[in-house]
Amino acid sequence: MALAAAAVLLQVAYPLVHGPARDRLTVATVLVFFAASATHALLQRGPRWTARFLLVVVGGSLLVEAVGVATGLPFGDYRYGDALGPQLLGVPLVVPLAWAMLAYPAHVAGVRVGRPVLAGAWALAAWDLFLDPQMVAEGYWTWADPHGINGIPWSNHVAWLVVALVLMAALPGRPAADDRVPFALLLWTWGSSVLANLAFFGRPLVALAGGLAMALVTVPLVRSLRAPSAGLP
Repeated sequence: MALAAAAVLLQVAYPLVHGPARDRLTVATVLVFFAASATHALLQRGPRWTARFLLVVVGGSLLVEAVGVATGLPFGDYRYGDALGPQLLGVPLVVPLAWAMLAYPAHVAGVRVGRPVLAGAWALAAWDLFLDPQMVAEGYWTWADPHGINGIPWSNHVAWLVVALVLMAALPGRPAADDRVPFALLLWTWGSSVLANLAFFGRPLVALAGGLAMALVTVPLVRSLRAPSAGLP
């Protein structure tokens, strides 16, 4: 819970800082959010499940990102800048951790609503509707042929969904005794991303697209948590 709270506080600070301080804050936020997800997975789902999760999501996303940077497939032609820290195969090491930090809450929400692969993948891909415009605006990566919403190629969003489906299909759907932390992290990501794009970043189309897309998972999640007979797992 403490790591999740720290991740939230770091994200709250994001609009308040600029320049190199924002770069450092971005990396710190990913590291803390990832630690919150990985720690919860370890405590609630055990070391074997967590090791599989890390291998599938961290390893898998690093592989697909490296292929993407080298070939333009499947996301489109893009390149990373230097602000996100050390790189491996042209990919900042923090990037696969960012995939994993939200892949875990997305997967857990998918399990809760009874669609671990489809709902989990959709929630993760919907997050990219928020993420890409924000990160491109900061110069963390750039597109050779920008178009779509805020200069993000539509091919990128389709590829995110396909990759997310593959990752989620490789994870066992295992309920846990207490999943309040990943539920809270996903719901916070949804609500705060909508608010930030409306109030701080001036991107109402991003707020609308990402908010509606992620709502297809978060609204059923909230309903399942409010159901009197359901309780919290």
